[in-house]
Amino acid sequence: MDCSRPSSKNPDDWIESCPPFSRPLCTELREAFFDWEPDLTESVKWNMLCFSGRKLVCGLSGCQKHVGIAFFRGVELEDPTGLFVGGENNTAIRSLRITKPDALSRTALRALLRQAVRLDASELPPPPPKKRTPFPMPEYFAKALKTNKRAAANFASFAPTYQREYIVWLTFAKRPETQQKRLKETLAALAAGKKWIDRKSA
Repeated sequence: MDCSRPSSKNPDDWIESCPPFSRPLCTELREAFFDWEPDLTESVKWNMLCFSGRKLVCGLSGCQKHVGIAFFRGVELEDPTGLFVGGENNTAIRSLRITKPDALSRTALRALLRQAVRLDASELPPPPPKKRTPFPMPEYFAKALKTNKRAAANFASFAPTYQREYIVWLTFAKRPETQQKRLKETLAALAAGKKWIDRKSA
C-alpha cells in the first residue's frame, strides 16, 4: 500500500521507481494522457506524476498494490460512470483507486480527463500571445520524412501549431513499438495531407 519512493523530479525516473504492480499501468496512463490531451505538461510534485494545463489537472500515484489518479478540481467534475472513490465532501480533489487495471474503463477515464482539461482552461483569461519554443523533432521522425517526399512536403506546408501536434504525439511515445506504430500512422496521414486531429478520418 506504500506509495513512497526516493524523490526525483524527473518523470522517467519516477516511472522507473514505481513498484512492479503499478509501473505498467502508470506507463500506459502516462502515454494515454498525452495521446488524449497532447498539450498537457508533466512534472513530479508531492511524489506524484502530475499533468498540467494552465494549472494542475491531475496526478498519478504508483503504489505497491494500486494506482491512484487524483483530479485536482475533481469535485467540479461530473462522474456518470462512478470512477471516483469517495471524496464527495472534499473541497477540491477527488480520486480514483485502481487495483484491477483490466477493470478500468479507459473510455470513461478519457472523458473525465477531457472534462478536467476543459475546466482548467475555461475560467482563466487567455495568456498573452507569445511565440512557442519549437518542440524538438524526434530523430527517427526526421529520418522517415527524408524517405517520404509527399509526407515531408505536406508536413512542411502545415502551420507550426499543426506540425507541433504530430511532434508532441510522437515524442511522448516511449516504447519502441508505440513509436513505430505512431510513426506509421503519421506518415500515412501526412501523405494524405491530414492534420493530426484528422489522421484517423476516412
